[in-house]
Formats: sequence, structure tokens, C-alpha cells
Amino acid sequence: MRVAFLSGGKDSYYAAYRSSSGFDIGLFLVYDFPRPSPHFLNLGKSIETILLTGKPAVVAKLDKGKEFEETVSILKRLGASEIIAGDVYIEDHLKYMESLARESGAALIESLWGLDSEEVLRKEMEDGIRGLVLGSISSIDKWIGRELNAGSVDSFIEDAKRAGADPLGENGEYHTIVTFGPMHRAPLSYSRVSIEDYDGYKILRLI
Repeated sequence: MRVAFLSGGKDSYYAAYRSSSGFDIGLFLVYDFPRPSPHFLNLGKSIETILLTGKPAVVAKLDKGKEFEETVSILKRLGASEIIAGDVYIEDHLKYMESLARESGAALIESLWGLDSEEVLRKEMEDGIRGLVLGSISSIDKWIGRELNAGSVDSFIEDAKRAGADPLGENGEYHTIVTFGPMHRAPLSYSRVSIEDYDGYKILRLI
């Protein structure tokens, strides 16, 4: 069983797309973080965009302090032989995924690891991914509710660099939801509801 760690965002989606063997099931994990995740606040749409790939998804709420053990248990119950993740350069994330793979007896596939952030973002757009910006830090919040695609990526990268943000958002500067991509059978339909402010981090609500 090839399990892809998916959030509904562009990078985890692209990592699954780049995996040569594809994936069998998407795993969406809900963490208890102090600041709400844009993906969790838009859980329905996050899962919907995963399901639009034609693959099933498992959603699991993890207990604080037990995240690692519970994730290993889920992977074992799924019979994971491979796990796919979309980390790019944050070493702690890679080490965590390596530990998960080791403890669950699965091979780890990190198809984006070590690549240049700007290059990855451009490739995502070139390969047909469209990502709606769901949340961001204040310095690039004019992009909330706007779509990243092949036509807008240059302008977004300029703004991100000007703000000192990683163009890919690897440090959490912003988050997206994939509205269409090469694995989608149909585009994600949505309506914008409101923008909420969480201590300077703004998040868009969708229905």
C-alpha cells in the first residue's frame, strides 16, 4: 500500500504526482497546533480536492503528545509499504518522516527533497497545478483568495522575495489548496466566505 501524506496543498500533491509509482490512498492528519491550520479550518474542501484525484483518503485526528506513535499505528494498520511526503529542505521534517518510515516498516519517498524552492514552485505551475492561497503571513496577505498558476507565479515570486518569504512557503509563510492539477478528474468548486485573522496570520474560509 502506497500512502501519500496529503494536506490538500500544492507541495504534498506535487510530491505524490512526481512519485513514479503513484499512490493508493491519501492520509490527512489533523494536529493540535496553537494556531489553526488553513487546511483543517477548510477540512471539507481539503478532503474533497484529494478525492477529486479518484483515490480514497483517510482522515485521522492525532492526540497532542502522541502524534508519532499514533501515526505509526495508522501506517501499520493501512499496511503501508511506501510513504510519500513533500518536504523540500527542512531537516527536522525529513528526520521525522525517516523515523516514521523506519518504525512502520515502510520505504520513504521524498521526491522534492533537496530541490530549489523557486524551481519547485515554477515546475508545479508548469505541470498544471493551480493553487488557491488559503492563508499567509501579513507581508504577502494580498494573495489570500488568489490563485497561483502558470500566469501568476512570476508576480507571486517577486512579492514573496520582496517580503523575505520562501517562494514555496516551506516555512509556513503561506498555504494553498489545489483547485486543479494533473491528477484531478475535475476542478474543485468553492466559494469564498471570509478571511479570519489569527495573530497576524490570515486564513480564508471556503465552502
